[in-house]
Amino acid sequence: MENQKKIKPAKKCYEHLGGKLGELLLETFVDKKWIAQNNPTEKHFYITELGKKEFSKLGMDLNKIKSEAI
Repeated sequence: MENQKKIKPAKKCYEHLGGKLGELLLETFVDKKWIAQNNPTEKHFYITELGKKEFSKLGMDLNKIKSEAI
């Protein structure tokens, strides 16, 4: 066990990224204003115009995310 690699886990919860990595990503995206909430008491977030640009720069295809009425 001494030679075992230490890894940082990333957890998948259903179809979502969970665990500490998911939490850190969420906090970072909010801080950078890439995602936001209409109401801070709700659990739902939306991608901002800045977020659309920045996620696209990372090569993310946001067309894979289904739009919802807000």
